Amino acid sequence: MFVETGPWLRALYYPKRGEAPQDAVNREVANVRERVGMCDVSTLGKIDVQGKDAGIFLDRVYANTFSTLPVGKARYGLMLREDGFVLDDGTTARLAADHYFMTTTTANAVKVMQHLEFCQQVLWPELDVQTVSVTEQWAQYAVAGPRARDVIQAIVDPAYDLANEAFPYLACADITVCGGTPGRLFRLSFSGELAYEIAVPARFGDSLVRAIAEAGAAFGIAPYGTEALGVLRIEKGHPAGGELNGQTTAHDLGFGKMLSAKKDFIGRFMAARPALTDPSRPRLVGLRPLDRTDRIRAGAHLIPKDAEPTAKNDQGYVTSIAYSPSLGHWLGLGLLAHGPERDGEIVRAYDPVRNGDILVEVRPPCFIDQDGERLRV
Repeated sequence: MFVETGPWLRALYYPKRGEAPQDAVNREVANVRERVGMCDVSTLGKIDVQGKDAGIFLDRVYANTFSTLPVGKARYGLMLREDGFVLDDGTTARLAADHYFMTTTTANAVKVMQHLEFCQQVLWPELDVQTVSVTEQWAQYAVAGPRARDVIQAIVDPAYDLANEAFPYLACADITVCGGTPGRLFRLSFSGELAYEIAVPARFGDSLVRAIAEAGAAFGIAPYGTEALGVLRIEKGHPAGGELNGQTTAHDLGFGKMLSAKKDFIGRFMAARPALTDPSRPRLVGLRPLDRTDRIRAGAHLIPKDAEPTAKNDQGYVTSIAYSPSLGHWLGLGLLAHGPERDGEIVRAYDPVRNGDILVEVRPPCFIDQDGERLRV
C-alpha cells in the first residue's frame, strides 16, 4: 500500500496475504522493537554542502552549532524561519573539514533548498560555500532494531570496524559495501532502537536493498513502512509533520536549549519575542487514554477535565496519534497550554466531529526507553 509524498510513492505498510492493515503495522513495529526492520528513506531531502565556509554557513542557518562538529559525526539540527518559527529539522553529518551532508524532511526538501539558496546568494554571497540537492542521487535505507548491527556488518566490507566503541551513536563515514561499492553509513535512529542509515549511489539501490534482505533473513528482518515509522516516532516522542506545522517554536517543541546563545542565526531575535517564549503557549506533551481501551483521535481539542467544551476552554489539540503494540493501547502527542508543567494531569480530548470525548493523562512525550539506552548499545 503506497501513499503519494510529493513526487514520491512511499510504502504505508507491507501486509501479508489476508492481513488487516492495523495488524500489518503492529507486526512491523514489533519486529523493529524485537528483531530488526528495514525502511526505504531515500525520499528524505539530501543536500550537499561544501566549501571552506560551510561550517559558518550552517551555523547561520541552523539554530544550533555545526562548525564545531567533529569530522565523522552527525548532529540533529533545527532550522528557523526569519519570523522565529520552526522551518524544518533533520540531521547533518560532517564528512570532511569542508564537506557536510544535510538531510531534511521529505515534505520540506524543496523549501529548505530554496531557503539555503536564498541565504547563499542574497544574504551572504561572500561566503565560500556551495549547496546542491542530491536527493535523487542516493538510495538510502534505515536498518533498525536490536539485530541491526549484525545485518549491517554483513553488508559493509570487512575493513570497517562497526563495534560500538569504534562507530558509536551519531557516527558517520564513507565506506564500501558488498565488495567495493562506494557508500555512506550513518548511525542515526528515528525509531529509538539501535539503528543505521546506509546509502549508495541510486543506481545501486535495488541491489543494496536485496542484499540487506538476504543478510537480515537469519535475524528475522522485515520491511516496515511509513505507518510503522509513525508509530515508532510517536512512541519515542519525536516531532514530525503534525508538530512541525509552521506554527510551532523551538520552545513549543521542547527544543529551547538548542537555540545557541553564542552565535547569530536566522530567526534568533524574532524567536525571542515574549509572545513566542510565553510559558502559557501550547507546548508538546504525550497523551495516553485514562481508559486504555479508548482511542485517541488526532485533532481532538484538549480542555480541562471538568470544563465545558467551548472555545473559551480550549487549551490545545492532539497533533499525532498511533496505536502502540509495544504498550497495548493508543498514544498521542499534543500541544497543550503549560503542557510540561501538567505532567500527570487528566484532561479531556474532545472530538465533536467524530463524537469523541475521552479522558487522557498528560505525560512526557517519550513513552519508550526514556533514557535512550537502546540506541546507544
